[in-house]
Amino acid sequence: MILFHGSNQIIEQPKLGKGKAYNDYGPGFYCTENLDLAKEWACPLPKDGFANQYELNINGLFSLNLSDNRYHILNWLALLLENRTFDITASLALQAREYIIQTFMPELKNIDYIIGYRADDSYFSFAEDFVSGSISLRDLNEAMHLGALGEQAVLISPCAFNHLQFVKYEISSHQEYHIKRVNRDYFARQQYQDRKRDLKSLKEDLFVLDILREEMKNDDPRIQ
Repeated sequence: MILFHGSNQIIEQPKLGKGKAYNDYGPGFYCTENLDLAKEWACPLPKDGFANQYELNINGLFSLNLSDNRYHILNWLALLLENRTFDITASLALQAREYIIQTFMPELKNIDYIIGYRADDSYFSFAEDFVSGSISLRDLNEAMHLGALGEQAVLISPCAFNHLQFVKYEISSHQEYHIKRVNRDYFARQQYQDRKRDLKSLKEDLFVLDILREEMKNDDPRIQ
């Protein structure tokens, strides 16, 4: 795999355990296969950054691809709830967090890297709305495709880091990519708010309260 990592510095030797403690999928090295996305991620502030390029030799590595048909949105959400800090105090949201983590957490034993949605600010708000009970599971699924925020590949094992080789870097101009990042997030939020105003619940729609009441499990066809 050809991977890119957006940063405010050149990183020739990534190390496990560096970076933020509360990332989407826990400690790891967060990358994307999309160069433009990496350049956007490199410019969270109006300051130039770097898109570092790597080659990952996936031979002998084990992956968890959350976009695979074996998984669903609640598997992604369980990882997010386990690792990110949510500002939730309502009883329903607290119960939902605990139940989703206990019931839908994917198996990470022996996994070297994870592929899945990136919970940018807008995606994070979608997840909070679902946990609080204000949108359905169907709405959450649809929201994850708004704004084309893309997927990320996250290296989480020493073996994966040993299979990673630095290739080169490119400068990311904040004059171009900071604006693109802000616009992409704004577009996702705007689409989401427009859709929320026009939401029409269907009979088969599932809300987090339904999942709790019926104690739905990971293989429930209604979730699948």
